[in-house]
Amino acid sequence: MPIRFSDFQNPEQLVLIAGPCVIESEEHVNRMADAIGAIACEARFPWVFKASFDKANRTSLKGYRGPGIDEGLAILARLRQRGYSVVTDIHEPAQAAVAAEAVDILQIPAFLCRQTDLLLEAGRTGRIVNIKKGQFVGPHDIHHAAEKVASTGNERVVLTERGSSFGYNNLVVDMRGLKIMAESGWPVVFDATHSVQLPSGAGNVSGGQPQFIEPLASAAVAVGISGVFVEVHDEPEKALSDGPNALRLSLLPKFLNKLRRIDEARRA
Repeated sequence: MPIRFSDFQNPEQLVLIAGPCVIESEEHVNRMADAIGAIACEARFPWVFKASFDKANRTSLKGYRGPGIDEGLAILARLRQRGYSVVTDIHEPAQAAVAAEAVDILQIPAFLCRQTDLLLEAGRTGRIVNIKKGQFVGPHDIHHAAEKVASTGNERVVLTERGSSFGYNNLVVDMRGLKIMAESGWPVVFDATHSVQLPSGAGNVSGGQPQFIEPLASAAVAVGISGVFVEVHDEPEKALSDGPNALRLSLLPKFLNKLRRIDEARRA
């Protein structure tokens, strides 16, 4: 069943957003979607496949960006035709309408979360809009971005926490922020993999501390959230983007089962 905004509003479940950082090939997209889908179904998570057609904010000009909007959206559209729900980033207002034809959710990258024209065009598509909270934005301020989208008449907005800048090349997560964000009335998702990223921390690419993915996700679920975002790769060491902070596919079953048990205990 395609993902619905009401899935994010259901207090009895967690939504999973998962997939590789960037589209590496159509074969890889389909293989990852099939593998993650089977695991999510077993763990009883409604879920959305995530991959970017373009990574427009790579540290270095030499970094792999993806196949581009035409080929990338065609790949995601074909995956969606197979029955999967899909989310992808958009970076410019002109990309909103064309991307909305191929995916279920439009994602606003953290660095662009205050770009008014981008938010308005995303809202006008009528698709669910997932806004990544910028590393430079306080949890009490991100509701302004949601309200920009809602001003178009589209109130299907999700807010995602992905850590806050803490000095150079480091991020921290203030768990109080999850409750503060939720108080604005929008469903909140916790991005467990970008929160352990070390931005530009490996020279011309970002580093990461994947050993902290599970502890931070566990804490976020215990606080109370609507969903978990996790970039997943079968071979993180070979990933073309964000490998250092990706969750290895083989670890996903145990990861999801633990989060489900924590969520059930929280609601008991």
